[in-house]
Amino acid sequence: MSQDNVLLRVDHLVKHFPITKGILVQKQVGAVRAVDDISFDIRRGETLGLVGESGCGKSTTGRTILQLYRPTSGHVYYEGKDLTTLKGSALRPMRAKMQMIFQDPYASLNPRMTVAEIIGEPLVVHKVGGTKEINERVDQLLGQVGLNPAFANRYPHEFSGGQRQRIGVARALALNPDLIVCDEPISALDVSIQAQVVNLLEDLQDQLGLTYLFIAHDLSMVRHISDRVAVMYLGIIVELADRAELYHNPLHPYTQALLSAVPIPDPQAEEKRARIILEGDVPSPANPPSGCRFRTRCPIAQALCAEEKPVWRELRPDHFVACHFAN
Repeated sequence: MSQDNVLLRVDHLVKHFPITKGILVQKQVGAVRAVDDISFDIRRGETLGLVGESGCGKSTTGRTILQLYRPTSGHVYYEGKDLTTLKGSALRPMRAKMQMIFQDPYASLNPRMTVAEIIGEPLVVHKVGGTKEINERVDQLLGQVGLNPAFANRYPHEFSGGQRQRIGVARALALNPDLIVCDEPISALDVSIQAQVVNLLEDLQDQLGLTYLFIAHDLSMVRHISDRVAVMYLGIIVELADRAELYHNPLHPYTQALLSAVPIPDPQAEEKRARIILEGDVPSPANPPSGCRFRTRCPIAQALCAEEKPVWRELRPDHFVACHFAN
């Protein structure tokens, strides 16, 4: 991969949340290993899909990349600059280049602010233009996401879920970012509205040359929007490949199980394929299994899986997997 084309590089990123005990004196007795040593690149102009079960660390990964959570260890390089070493005024200009679309359009918009104030807030915080310029930019952004600029003085409760998410998209675009972390932006919306929002994101990417980290657990939607897909399980990435390669030739048992649950719009093919049912629950990220994290639910696990952590390796060109028995 050409390093010139890499916009964001995540290098051995770790985020642990301390578990404390005690009333007067707080003592750390453990840690929730939400993100536990992951590495990947995002190329300029592409969409990298990040998928996995709820609670596997996807959203924490997105927030740690943007430095909303400071990492426990590891590095995040944006255009070659290590964000983990920046603080305060040094980090602020970098924040303008990276934005986030949140999962819940009902919770992520301040109910006491008008749409104009919500979308214009990043411009005010970063001191971009005066009142007139900000109002013009808000009108332009509303039009760009398919909303009537006449709605600017309304409040979030006057809009539907899909419209609210469009307001969230407009806010993310306000400072002309290059990278947008989309944290399950469609999971709280009706199915009929989901496609509209995804199509909007694709159109904006074509128009503005945006780069997306698209976090989701809907594998069919990730297949539609992503160029490459990373599969996450219990704080680690277990497989990373081009979209077509991953969906047609999954190598990790967890990826195979996830894809076997995706419906196929062909009754005959659906009837013939084997459904992989995973047994047991996802282990606690505060006490993950030894060796391979997936071994407690894996249909092909052997003694080696409990003793040794699988090596992250490139089995095929640009197809990476962490499994002892993948071939």
